[in-house]
Amino acid sequence: QDYTQNLLELLQLYHQHYPHPTSEVQAKADEIELPFVSEDLPKLLASMKIGAERIQKIVLSLRNFSRLDEADMKAVDIHEGIDSTLMILQHRLKAKPHHPAIQIIKDYSPLPLVECYAGQLNQVFMNILVNALDALEEWDLQRTPEAIRHTPSTIRICTQMSTDDWIMVQIADNGPGMPEPVRNRLFDPFFTTKSVGKGTGLGLSISYQIVTEKHGGSLQCISTPNEGATFVVQIPVRQG
Repeated sequence: QDYTQNLLELLQLYHQHYPHPTSEVQAKADEIELPFVSEDLPKLLASMKIGAERIQKIVLSLRNFSRLDEADMKAVDIHEGIDSTLMILQHRLKAKPHHPAIQIIKDYSPLPLVECYAGQLNQVFMNILVNALDALEEWDLQRTPEAIRHTPSTIRICTQMSTDDWIMVQIADNGPGMPEPVRNRLFDPFFTTKSVGKGTGLGLSISYQIVTEKHGGSLQCISTPNEGATFVVQIPVRQG
């Protein structure tokens, strides 16, 4: 930006001191649309800077999400993991031609650092959030624009201490909910309600294993038809 600003200022000085350039210089200035370029170039650089900052945030979120450099159990900030997951899913939350934006409400309570396999736990949050987004998108396709305006699709994320030594993360959507036979099979391997080619039926099954077997916690779903669905993750603050 500094280099460009210096060059533009030098061009301006040339124009002041040599207001009548040779025909060749004038022809080139007309060809490249010099006034437009001089005005647009700083804007272009500003856009690139904003884009680079966004990429930086996404890469940082991906690193925080995957925790590839931290495969062992480690005390981490759970909220940072959830926020990184939301950043990665930003494209699913924005409004699109065929469905409106999905609102995220964060209701975070103060939590201590939690001993966990951070990358795996973030995968749990990802699977639950993707499940909620899929349900809400499908639900909005069946609702009228008026109904969507009146009750926008929303995901609420609440965190709190469930006891002195356990934390609880609740991820709730206001979608169509599910009947009991579906809810009872949610965590079965290969069980899916999605159309062929859309889901493997493994996301929630793997999430259940990560929470219960790897972290000694619990994962449950509370849902009834037309009342949305709430996934509740509970894990101890310290392992062992």
